[in-house]
Amino acid sequence: MSYLPLVFIGPTITTDYCGETAMEKRAVVDSIELTNLGLVGDEQADKRVHGGPDRALCHYPREHYELWQMQYPELKSLFRASAFGENISTIGMTEENVHIGDVYQWGTAIIQVTQPRSPCFKLSGLTQQDDFALVMQGSGKIGWLYRVIKVGVVSVKDPLVLLNRGSISVAETVAIAFHQDYNEANTQRLLSAAGLSASWTATMIKRLQTKQIESFERRLFSLKTRSN
Repeated sequence: MSYLPLVFIGPTITTDYCGETAMEKRAVVDSIELTNLGLVGDEQADKRVHGGPDRALCHYPREHYELWQMQYPELKSLFRASAFGENISTIGMTEENVHIGDVYQWGTAIIQVTQPRSPCFKLSGLTQQDDFALVMQGSGKIGWLYRVIKVGVVSVKDPLVLLNRGSISVAETVAIAFHQDYNEANTQRLLSAAGLSASWTATMIKRLQTKQIESFERRLFSLKTRSN
């Protein structure tokens, strides 16, 4: 299986809608270097929760934008590829058929899926919908992140070619992490997924220790909290 991507990069800027962000990205039409920390020229605003070796690339399925356009017709012009700050956009790859630990050849680089994207309050700021991050999380249409196993040169002409399949889909991961009550067996299953990011591994270990799911409030609503 292989999929041709659209590719996007962008700098950190200051916006009225959510402060500092790197969600506003431009299309890449030429070949570009992919390092262990992502595409050359791409930035992340808050490196505590974005970027780093386990979150070097963000991928969002392009077909999801049609669903957001139907749900929010007044925002139809906003919902297009790269609106959510993704680096990679494709047709055909979704949370249902992409797995944690999947390994893809992309140009001369090799990348691996590490975790779902965790929607945050900046998406609500972008859309000017106070609960958009929560709605996105509930929909499961949130995309995923990659680490770079082998650095190289990539482009929109280079398809993502599946080399190795992981054991648990991104959709199942999202359900366990965000939609279900605490379940030890499911938590252990997710924790055992090869390739799972260090931050999600730590979160699953903490769940096993506390036997409960952490609060999502700060991640989903902290912009609103800060403005009040």
